Amino acid sequence: MDEVKQLVTDIKNGQLKPIYFLMGEEAYYIDKISDFIENTVLTEEDRGFNQMLLYGRDVTIEDIVSNAKRYPMMAEYQVIIVKEGQDLSRNIEKLASYAANPQPTTILVINYKYKKIDKRKSLYKTLKKTGVIYESKKLYENQVADWIRRVLSPKKYTITPKAAQMLVEFLGTDLSKINNELEKLQIILPKGTEINPTHIEENIGISKDYNNFELRKAVGERNIKKAFSIVNYFANNPKDNPMVVTVALLFNFFSQLLYFHGLSDKSPRNVASALKVNPYFVNEYINAARNFPMRKVSTVVATLREFDVKSKGVNANAVPQGDLLKELLFKIFN
Repeated sequence: MDEVKQLVTDIKNGQLKPIYFLMGEEAYYIDKISDFIENTVLTEEDRGFNQMLLYGRDVTIEDIVSNAKRYPMMAEYQVIIVKEGQDLSRNIEKLASYAANPQPTTILVINYKYKKIDKRKSLYKTLKKTGVIYESKKLYENQVADWIRRVLSPKKYTITPKAAQMLVEFLGTDLSKINNELEKLQIILPKGTEINPTHIEENIGISKDYNNFELRKAVGERNIKKAFSIVNYFANNPKDNPMVVTVALLFNFFSQLLYFHGLSDKSPRNVASALKVNPYFVNEYINAARNFPMRKVSTVVATLREFDVKSKGVNANAVPQGDLLKELLFKIFN
């Protein structure tokens, strides 16, 4: 995020490079940087003649270079933005010759999503000298809640740890999807609001009581009644609560619990650091460790591996996922 801020600051200050090659697994920041260049480098009057949008599936490298070598019309720069540049992956190295001697009055932006160019080859090495290469890396799940807080902070919103976790568990690590939902909330809720689970439930449609976060907590507390109540809800709403996601989350929880048992320093601060979890959730692990000794945790991890395979249809084709989840809970609690 700091790298993105610096890029944006440089562009605002007129410190422009002739090529911006935006690549990597996380599309959110690629779009943000590309959109910022598209909307700010040229004035509205200049965009009509000097801004061009191309798509990788429709053009060749030769087309891009030919357009890039043109001179702007009555403006300091022309801007060429190539969307879906990853569609040119087979021939992308051909861009190296242009990158070695780019047109100084052209700002060429390549959006190369979900892929990376080979850092050992000529194009990468040349772009490092003459342009900007930005690699957008996917965040780990345990980093996304903090990202949500940082995105909301300058907009004068805060969010409770549970609400942030609900978004992560429902939407995964796709920052674009999460940002879309946050923007909806910002339209509805006044500035200064602390976003809580009720806001998430009422405006996004994620149940604050029947979700994987609450299931994990109920299992850790050995609250059998609540855990089976949540699983019954999942069984009745399988499309919104796929078993494969539930099993993956429980597997991650018990794997962390196994690691917790092996810690010599079980102070809350060290636990949060070692498990890479928000300090708000540390008590869940402390309580779960009392309910599940290390030997039992090892057994549960093995069981979850077995049910992960079953959740994907292996040796369980005719068994409803709701029944599999109930069987899984029975084995965890016994």
